[in-house]
Amino acid sequence: MIEVAAAKAATLVEALPYIRRFAGKVVVVKYGGNALAGTTEHDALRLFAEDIVLMRLVGLRPVVVHGGGPQISALMDRVGKVPEFRDGLRVTDAETVDLVRMVMIGQVNPQLVAAINVHGSYAVGVSGEDAGMIRATPRDAGLGYVGDVDAIDPSLLLGLLEREFVPVVAGIGVDTEGHPYNINADTVAGAVAEALGAEKLVYLTDIEGLRRDVADPASLIRQIHVDDLDAMLTDGRIAGGMIPKVASCVHALRHGVHSAHVLDGRIAHVLLLEIFTDAGIGTMILGGPR
Repeated sequence: MIEVAAAKAATLVEALPYIRRFAGKVVVVKYGGNALAGTTEHDALRLFAEDIVLMRLVGLRPVVVHGGGPQISALMDRVGKVPEFRDGLRVTDAETVDLVRMVMIGQVNPQLVAAINVHGSYAVGVSGEDAGMIRATPRDAGLGYVGDVDAIDPSLLLGLLEREFVPVVAGIGVDTEGHPYNINADTVAGAVAEALGAEKLVYLTDIEGLRRDVADPASLIRQIHVDDLDAMLTDGRIAGGMIPKVASCVHALRHGVHSAHVLDGRIAHVLLLEIFTDAGIGTMILGGPR
C-alpha cells in the first residue's frame, strides 16, 4: 500500500511543473468519432471526460471539438444511403447534411456534454451555427454541402471560457445565407485553436500517432517539426482521412498555436499522460523556429 501511495505521489510531483506552465492556457481537444466508436461500452468516453474535468480543475482552459464520422455513416446505412468520401471528406448532399446535423448536434454533442457533466456543471454544448460562430464557404461543388472555415467568431467561446465552462463544439458551419455545411472536425479544431490563440491542439483518434510508413507500426513518429510534417503531406506520405487532420495541424502551427499532438483516444487517460508527464505518448508536432 505504501509503494502504491508513493507512486501516486511521484506522479503528482511530476505533473506539478506542467500544471504551473499551462495554467490559464487554452487547449483545444478534437475528440474523433472514431475514438468514440472504437470504445467498449462507454469506458473511454468516461475516462476522456475525467481528463477534461481534471484539466479544467487544475487551471487549464479546455475546449472540445468533436467529430461523428462513424455515427453519421451508421445512420446513413440505416436510411439506405451509401457514404462516399473524396480525400477524406464526406460527399454531402442536402439530405445528408440534415443527417449530419442530427448526429452531431442531437447525438454526439449531448453525449459528450453529459459525460463531462457527471462530474459537475462544467460543459456547454454549442455548434458552429450558434451566434454565427463558424462561417462556412463551399469547398467544391462535387462535395455538395461540405464547407471550409471562412471565419471563426470566438466571442461565444471566449465568454464561456471566461465563466469557466468547457465548450463542446459540433463542427457545423453556416454560410452568409444561413445554410448549414458539414465541415471536417479536424479543420474546425485547427481553426478554433488559431482563433483562441491556443497553447495546444490535440487530436484524439483510433491510431497511436503518425507514422512515416503507414503500414509499419515501428515507424511511429514521436516528435516532428511542422516543416517536416508539411513535407510529408506534400510528397504524398500523408493520405486519406489523415489529410485534413495534418493540413489543419500545419496551418494552426503556422498561425500561433504552439504545439499539436496526435494521440490514441482509446488509451486510458491519454490526455493526462501527454500533457502532464515527462515521457508523453503519441506524436507531438512543434511549430516555431527549429
